[in-house]
Amino acid sequence: MGRIIAVANQKGGVGKTTTAINLSAALAELGQKVLVMDVDPQGNTTSGFGLDKNELEKTIYELMLGEYNIEECIVKDVLDNLSILPSNVELAAAEIELIGVDEKEYILKNAVAKIREEYDFVIIDCPPSLNMLTVNAMTTADTVLVPIQCEYYALEGLSQLLHTVNLVKERLNPTLEMEGVVFTMYDARTNLSLQVVENVKNNLNQTIYKTIIPRNVRLAEAPSHGLPINIYDPKSAGAESYQLLAEEVIHRGEEIEN
Repeated sequence: MGRIIAVANQKGGVGKTTTAINLSAALAELGQKVLVMDVDPQGNTTSGFGLDKNELEKTIYELMLGEYNIEECIVKDVLDNLSILPSNVELAAAEIELIGVDEKEYILKNAVAKIREEYDFVIIDCPPSLNMLTVNAMTTADTVLVPIQCEYYALEGLSQLLHTVNLVKERLNPTLEMEGVVFTMYDARTNLSLQVVENVKNNLNQTIYKTIIPRNVRLAEAPSHGLPINIYDPKSAGAESYQLLAEEVIHRGEEIEN
């Protein structure tokens, strides 16, 4: 039974897509079967794995409109152990096209239910907003992983996100839990990064992953080459951090099961 993790933060630029791409790739490298779902109309996760998002005819948009089933839309074995359900800018129209559709919050959940047995992990990259697509992702997910950038306004918007998670849990997905928080873009040279980490730890009653993702040039370059960091530069600090995070995520799942 695959674990479904939604990577969400409605604040843009916090390393959400970077985390979705590189956590997925690191899990796959550790021998886990992974499906990545790109639920962001920007399609950056899709292009981050080297797919030309504008050339794709079968994406999550067509799936949500019922034009294709999920098996037809998945691009298989983009990497060893890793497949992707891609998206592109057309997905932005889904919200309007689905007005008045019954049970529209469950479209992805119902689709994923057919294939989740085939994967150890399903990682969902959510859009940087709290809209119908994010709600669909959270209705599908078991847990929500929140990347937080180590900067001054880190906690801003977080209470809103937690409120959304709680609403979805109350009304649509009673088993939804917080996976936890992962700090991104950590700069060891600044006191601010350290203060943000301490501040969040003191103010947030959530699981906080021990692994902290550093601000790393190679990590920023990798998407433009259409490669996750563990292939683009496996020896970089960014690659090592995501490898550690993947191990932690696997270990956490084992703890929950036991």
